[in-house]
Amino acid sequence: MSFSATLFQTPVMALPFAHLLVCVVQLTLLGGVVMFFRPLLIGIARALMLVVRPRPTKDALPAHRQRAAADAGAVASH
Repeated sequence: MSFSATLFQTPVMALPFAHLLVCVVQLTLLGGVVMFFRPLLIGIARALMLVVRPRPTKDALPAHRQRAAADAGAVASH
């Protein structure tokens, strides 16, 4: 049974604008579900980003800063 038949319990597709109405209702419900689970979805996206590109360790951060400063100094001297 389709979503529209379950929601309205009538043959909604008999009306010409009914398909548009059903699409709007479905998009509204989908938007509500996404907004409700937004914190969870953001957390999942951040976890996936850490899998793809992990953060540098605390030991690597000062070394990276020193290399960046040395590179900036070398570029500025030219």
